[in-house]
Amino acid sequence: MTLDQTRLPFEQVSIELDSLESCRHAIRAMQVRGAPLIGAVGAYGLAFGLRRDASDDALRQDFAELLASRPTAVNLRWALQRVADRVRPLPPGERSAAAWHEAGVICEQDVACNRAIGSHLAALLREQALRRGGDPTRALDVLTHCNAGRLATIAYGTALSPFYLLAEIGVPVHVWVDETRPRNQGASLTAWELGQAGVPHTVIADNAGGLLMMQGRVDAVIVGCDRVAANGDVANKVGTYLKALAAHAHGVPFYVACPSSTIDRDANDAAAIEIEARDGRELSHVSGRLPDGTTAQVQVIPDGSAAYNPAFDLTPAALVTALVTERGVIPATRGAIAALFAEH
Repeated sequence: MTLDQTRLPFEQVSIELDSLESCRHAIRAMQVRGAPLIGAVGAYGLAFGLRRDASDDALRQDFAELLASRPTAVNLRWALQRVADRVRPLPPGERSAAAWHEAGVICEQDVACNRAIGSHLAALLREQALRRGGDPTRALDVLTHCNAGRLATIAYGTALSPFYLLAEIGVPVHVWVDETRPRNQGASLTAWELGQAGVPHTVIADNAGGLLMMQGRVDAVIVGCDRVAANGDVANKVGTYLKALAAHAHGVPFYVACPSSTIDRDANDAAAIEIEARDGRELSHVSGRLPDGTTAQVQVIPDGSAAYNPAFDLTPAALVTALVTERGVIPATRGAIAALFAEH
């Protein structure tokens, strides 16, 4: 069971994922989203498929069907490959159980990974507060884009994890939450998560971040990522690139919360990353709650206007202050990424 994220923040509806088809649909329809969670659900989807047919042909077909559900986030391919590599040497009768176990290990490792990323980011933010000086009781102002919290992972989240850890030790922090058009994951999901945890936050229009940075009202930017190329280029929710440009222009640190599983060493740079284009209806219509408490979709563009809806954009490595991985904080460079994997 998991929350249907398309129904948040106004309805908390659980959905049961009990087959390859239900896992694939949940990923494609964005009932589950966030690179780590997509990977975990994909792993369980492959395990469900192997319960039905554990032959080599079925494994290849199920792998391909699940992989096609979301092309940009590399965690899906990574998790599917882990399960496939684990079961392929085994006889068909042992594959389902092995796949189920491997999916569980992926989930357990995600929890530890996110906790470590949160610890590294929390340390960076505390250092930022000390360097800033002034009133130690004044909250750090951090801007984030999209949702990279616990809803996007198994637990804690990546970009949101330091806020929960800082709250535990009494370090004041305030989060500027980009709305994240067109699906409004910031306004709908990040704001909901932070509110549930009691973390002070303010939702802003996507285009307001640059002004806040110009005015000195942002101490740091933290975003998640769906894929990082071997040279440090970052693919993340569309709008991330503009935040990175504004942060660079105003000397604001721009951190990318980056599980090592999200680094695609086969992608030489951003040019190798496929950008998913989604249905234009996500852009032409918005969902909201009506005065009577019901939810509805309304059209916001004229009839006949075309809508182009790229789900992600690409941020050059030169605009990234640091990649914050579970293994430590590294510069977004080819050499640092290669060394990260050489050490493990």
